[in-house]
Amino acid sequence: MDINALLTSAGINIALCVVLFSFYSVLRKQPSNVNVYFGRRLASQHSRRVDVCLERFVPSPSWILKSWETTEEEILAIGGLDAVVFVRMLVFSIRVFSIAAVICLALVLPINYHGRDRTHKYIPFESLEVFTIENVKEGSTWLWAHCLALYVITFSACTLLYIEYKSITNLRLLHIVGSPPNPSHFTILVRSVPWSSEESYCETVKKFFSHYHASAYLSHQMIYKSGKVQKLKDDAEHVCKVLKNASLEKTCKPSFRHCCSGASTNSFKKISNEMDSVNGGTDNTDMNLETTKKECAAAFVFFKSRYAALMAAKVLQTPNPMLWVTDVAPEPHDIYWSNICVPYRQLWIRKIATLVASIAFMLVFLIPVTFVQGLTQLDKLQKMFPFLRGIFKEKIVNQVVTGYLPSVILVLFFCAVPPMMMLFSSVEGSISRSERKKSACCKVLYFTIWNVFFVNVFTGSVITQLSVFTSVTDLPAQLAKAVPSQATFFTTYVLSSGWASLACEVIQIFPLLCNIFQRFILRLKEDALDSSLSFPYHTEVPRVLLFGFLGFTCSILAPLMLPFLLFYFFLAYLVYRNQIINVYITKYDSGGQFWPIAHNTTVFSLIFSQLIALGVFGLKRSSVASGFTIPLLIGTLLFHQYCRQRFLPIFKSNSAQACFRL
Repeated sequence: MDINALLTSAGINIALCVVLFSFYSVLRKQPSNVNVYFGRRLASQHSRRVDVCLERFVPSPSWILKSWETTEEEILAIGGLDAVVFVRMLVFSIRVFSIAAVICLALVLPINYHGRDRTHKYIPFESLEVFTIENVKEGSTWLWAHCLALYVITFSACTLLYIEYKSITNLRLLHIVGSPPNPSHFTILVRSVPWSSEESYCETVKKFFSHYHASAYLSHQMIYKSGKVQKLKDDAEHVCKVLKNASLEKTCKPSFRHCCSGASTNSFKKISNEMDSVNGGTDNTDMNLETTKKECAAAFVFFKSRYAALMAAKVLQTPNPMLWVTDVAPEPHDIYWSNICVPYRQLWIRKIATLVASIAFMLVFLIPVTFVQGLTQLDKLQKMFPFLRGIFKEKIVNQVVTGYLPSVILVLFFCAVPPMMMLFSSVEGSISRSERKKSACCKVLYFTIWNVFFVNVFTGSVITQLSVFTSVTDLPAQLAKAVPSQATFFTTYVLSSGWASLACEVIQIFPLLCNIFQRFILRLKEDALDSSLSFPYHTEVPRVLLFGFLGFTCSILAPLMLPFLLFYFFLAYLVYRNQIINVYITKYDSGGQFWPIAHNTTVFSLIFSQLIALGVFGLKRSSVASGFTIPLLIGTLLFHQYCRQRFLPIFKSNSAQACFRL
């Protein structure tokens, strides 16, 4: 791929961004789109009135100024601590890659360009490989510059990571101490309550906590099975009992036919009332048995103080850890009711099943990734399919196919990944929506890093995709050879998946189409239109961290990526702040639980970039650069271990000192 192909991809994405941002600045001014672009304001103000401006058909940058001027305190009040953490991820990326861009473009890029004695072409026709570390000859003494740049980037990243981790930890402590009183603060969730034939779950829970937590126990609330299927099942059982005890056969038969005819779900309840009137009501014993059947082996237990609830949630209740399992209760809006009644003994089976399903989904996804990589290497593709040679002779076709089409196809295939991972996280058994979204975030992150980076690096083309895995011992050397050659693809991926995704995010294509369909085709009133969207952390956090991973890995290998990556983070900073302010509604807050994911991923990116650099320095026969990289690797690992000991426990549990302040 040459510079022209890269500029073609950049031009297409810039034009797409300009068009979509212009459309957005006009569409957001239309009164009919208020519930799409101002959903959060509607939810907070309970009003759908919008000032109709005479200039509402003219594009304007007012939304950019508004998102830029909004302070962090306002973001915290609007979107909660999770929104602040997400914005901090973008700020950290802007800072660290600004430093990386300055050092790499000023020092590394000229050395890469003049790394070999060769006749250079006119820059627009130069191959992108000329600007990578591949162009540096073996044994070059200039590789110390790459090692120096790696040191500067690592020290800058670790310093900024420490500052951000400390600041976000303080914000989390303030969030715990300063949050208004909430019933969930004094509540724990108890699961796997042992079954007793002599007493109900309710009596078992009351007896247990009255005995072992007598001084702090206040009350409890049992959890009952819910859902449409369970309701139909309970109504059907009740009807069968009534029909069995009915004395009038003629009255029963028509009613039974009406039940099975597929009418409304309330049919069972209506017939039950009729049968009750005929039979003089149901027996109290039957009602008690029915209530006992509906009870789950789970309950919410209330305590007199927040400290007592915290201690009860963390202590092991019995010698058998599979019984009386306690956790801190989620916020009321955060509870994921579908998994509350899942038997605790099933959770480990569910986790294994979702792990196997995720791995299988990753393997299936190799097919589109391999196809995409075939488009990036047209010479091998033409050998396999000779009839394509005539088509690829056209210069513009060649540039579009190699510079734009592969990454676009990959982005389209990735649209199916977040919903699938959210489904896996639901099946896994998370008891809160924030925990489910956090689990889905990790799955999407692993999936994208594996498929976007490792699979693209290893496959290379359809012909060589299987030969890479024949020798596991040569894996580091293969990575050192393959990553610089695939850096050009990652640059185009940043353009297509990064810039274009931000344009699609701000214009909200799917909600906009749904709004048009509901308003102008279904003719729904404004009060019937749903505008309750929550921030998709499980898709946006992995995207930001993936680009950070690509930036760290390719910073000294292909520094030409850094300006495009830096522009993405600047644009993302404005777009996501605008979405948090206007669009997304915050129903629950995990208290900044996404930052440890960002920290761990960033440290992994640094360590992986150092390992790749170590391998490249070895292939280039630079013993000095290789020797100085090893202490940097050890220092990064020690820094990560210190942060795990110093900050991570605060994100795992609340401190007793913080609870006593309330």
